[in-house]
Amino acid sequence: MKEKVNIISLGCARNLVDTEVMAGLLQQDHYEMVSEPTEADIVLINTCSFIDAAKEEAIDTILETARLKEEGRLQTLVVAGCLPQRYSEQLTGELPEVDLFIGTGEVPRIAEILKEHREGKKQRTYVGIPRYLYDHVTPRLRTTPSYTAFLKVSEGCDHKCAFCIIPQLRGPHRSRPIDSIVKEATVLAEGGVKEINLIAQDLTAYGRERRDGATLYGLLKEMALVSGIHWIRLLYAYPNFLDEPLLRLIRENEKICKYVDIPFQHISARILTRMRRGKSGSAVREAVHRLRRAIPDITLRTSLIVGFPGETDEDFRELLDFVEEAQFDRLGVFKYSFEDGTAAALMEDQLPEEEKERRWQEVMELQAEISRRKNETLIGTVERVMIEGRDADTGRLFGRTQAHAPEVDGAVTIEKGLSDERQNNVRPGDMVDVRITQVLDYDLIGDILHG
Repeated sequence: MKEKVNIISLGCARNLVDTEVMAGLLQQDHYEMVSEPTEADIVLINTCSFIDAAKEEAIDTILETARLKEEGRLQTLVVAGCLPQRYSEQLTGELPEVDLFIGTGEVPRIAEILKEHREGKKQRTYVGIPRYLYDHVTPRLRTTPSYTAFLKVSEGCDHKCAFCIIPQLRGPHRSRPIDSIVKEATVLAEGGVKEINLIAQDLTAYGRERRDGATLYGLLKEMALVSGIHWIRLLYAYPNFLDEPLLRLIRENEKICKYVDIPFQHISARILTRMRRGKSGSAVREAVHRLRRAIPDITLRTSLIVGFPGETDEDFRELLDFVEEAQFDRLGVFKYSFEDGTAAALMEDQLPEEEKERRWQEVMELQAEISRRKNETLIGTVERVMIEGRDADTGRLFGRTQAHAPEVDGAVTIEKGLSDERQNNVRPGDMVDVRITQVLDYDLIGDILHG
């Protein structure tokens, strides 16, 4: 009888791809994948440990799942990903309920490790230097909706940002060959995927360490030739390497979303220096202006950190002024998280949590106002929307435009426009035209015109 496996994926889309690869490898090795932990013989939790909140979520999930083992309803509990990569020595003593700890570099060995455990091997921890990078022939069992997928083009990071632990968890930057990525995109398109979201720790670093001339520009040109793909989206870019040819390609190619996600983190020159971001405040401003000059209709998403060690009231006020000035279309804000092993953890002038919370709230309130004002300019316009499904409570169709990335941005709710019979024929992944009639802070409401 096949052993049944349930995988719980925590954290970002990059982690989700690792989860899908492990699921594909286990399915290939004749395990049966099930949707609920209560149905499984083995539960694998793929964890994140980027910030405190992620670590807390991971530990809570592990302890909750361990109850199934205590009740005799679960044979094997496996914890994989960033948490064991970072804390394997502590975890083995603190979590005796866990049978196996597997680091980020051991993803391709998941079936082998489970086999060794089943055969009685006593080793609990499998953590080494992360060098793993999947390719187009690696089995992958996707968990995203059929019409959209994340495609990881590289792994690891060479930046030395003072607040970030990722290089220690994911290893040095390494890129896949263009040919491998395009072949995977082709398979995804043949399987019904219409939107591909390109992801990496640093998307714009793609190809820099390779000796075959691979660049993000060259990759996008090849990706745009894949039949069946409607939208190609760039997530997790870095401001240093968005050159003019790349921006021109984004502007001119109809398949490439006019959407770029760039984490600027701050605007104060003093804080950027302490963060080791390698850019001045004036360079950040110029990057924003350059993007908007090159692609006038661009949707610009960024992320910021408030409460970094030593951030003064003046630094924070400068950041608030920058948010108002830049008028970002999308904005994520993180409260600085103290992380052992980072340069920032050794800095003096750590801010109290209450002050971080206050500053976070102030930025979010400002961004909500900016977002609503921007949304109001869309009333009366017709937007191309990819349908995602129906609201479980209202039955209304909802979807996203090119300007909405999956999971992190808002949505478009459809009130009316087609007869009930015709609306019943609309399926997830279908593209329809919607006239925007109302707006909320982050979401749009409209009527279908036609498909």
